Amino acid sequence: MAFQSFLNLFTPKDRVFYSLFEQVADGVARMGKLMKDVVAEPDSDKRAAVASQVEDQEHVNDDLTHQIFTELGRNFITPFDREDIHYLASALDDICDYIFAATKKINFYKVNPNDMGIQKLADLIEQGACQIHIAVKELRNMRDMRKITDALVKVNSIENQADDIFDLSIERLFETEPDAKEVIKKREIYQVMEIVTDKCEDAANVIESIIIKYA
Repeated sequence: MAFQSFLNLFTPKDRVFYSLFEQVADGVARMGKLMKDVVAEPDSDKRAAVASQVEDQEHVNDDLTHQIFTELGRNFITPFDREDIHYLASALDDICDYIFAATKKINFYKVNPNDMGIQKLADLIEQGACQIHIAVKELRNMRDMRKITDALVKVNSIENQADDIFDLSIERLFETEPDAKEVIKKREIYQVMEIVTDKCEDAANVIESIIIKYA
C-alpha cells in the first residue's frame, strides 16, 4: 500500500489538468459571448444585468485558475511542462480579467455601446475567445493539429484587425466627439477591449509552444 501511494505521486494527473483547462476555456468563450451581449443591449439596466453575469463568470474562472496552480504544486509529473501550464493558466485568466474590465467600464461610465469601434471590437473579442476555446479543447489529444493551428492563425489575424480598428476608432473619436469626457471614457474602453485581443494572442502563443514541444 505504501509503495502504491508512493507511485501515485508520480502518476500524471492529465485528466485533472485537461479538465480544468477545458472548464476555463468554456468560461473564456462564455465571457466573449457575454461581452457581445453587453454591447448589443440598448437598455442600461438590462446591460448591467448582463455585465453582472460577466463578473460572476470571471470569479468562477479565478477559482479554476487557482485550482490549476494548486494541482501544479501537488503533482510531480504533468501532461506538459510545468512552466507552460503556469503560462497558459495565467494567459487565459488575463483574457477573462480584461473582458470583465471592459464590461465594467462600459457599465460604470454609462457609455452608449452603440458605437462602431466598440461593436467591432466586441465582435473580434467573441471570435478570439471562440478560437482559444477550440485550441484548448484540442490539447487533450492533439490529434487534429490542423484544427489547433487554424485556430491560432485566426487569433493572430483577429489581433491584427483589432489593432486597425483601435487606431481608426481613436482617429474617428477625436474628429467627431465634441465632449471631452466622452473622449476619455471611450478611449479607455477601446484600449481595454483591444488588450483583450492581445491577451488572446498571448494564450495562442503559449498553446503554439506546447504543440511544438509535444505534438
